[in-house]
Amino acid sequence: MAAVMVARQGRELQRYSDSTGGRIVVGCVPYRARADGEVEVLVISSQKKGPAGGVLIPKGGWELDESMDEAARREAAEEAGVVGELGPAPLGRWCYRSRSYDATYEGFVLPMRVTAELDRWPEMGARRREWVSPAEAIARCHHAWMREALQRFADTVEVASTVETAAAAALLSSAL
Repeated sequence: MAAVMVARQGRELQRYSDSTGGRIVVGCVPYRARADGEVEVLVISSQKKGPAGGVLIPKGGWELDESMDEAARREAAEEAGVVGELGPAPLGRWCYRSRSYDATYEGFVLPMRVTAELDRWPEMGARRREWVSPAEAIARCHHAWMREALQRFADTVEVASTVETAAAAALLSSAL
């Protein structure tokens, strides 16, 4: 019998930013490479209904009893139902105004190569998940800071692809 994962609730362990006074949130850009080499990212629906919600990346509060990596993994599992391997460093740090509270949050986003999709996860009844191209994710996301994180991820993927192509071409030409 599989264990049932329950989403964390409450703010008693929440970290707050020294620079903004608001919550610190951690998220990730879950991604996978298709068989043809194209990269896709996993986006989730907002809990806000209708097109006004747009799509999001998994993110949430970074709590005192966990590392940044643990927070990113927890949010990915709770909100998107995925597990995976995180990149070595965040794609960046963003400060943004909360749409619900009078506060400025500090956010960090890490890339996550998805290794498994869960059949059941805590927020499966409240969110849909969808694999899309990075460009489509950027176009459909309503939050500027998340679009910037997605763009940084897309730029990183492009650079890696260019380096791999150049290395393969160099290897091929040296073999000829």
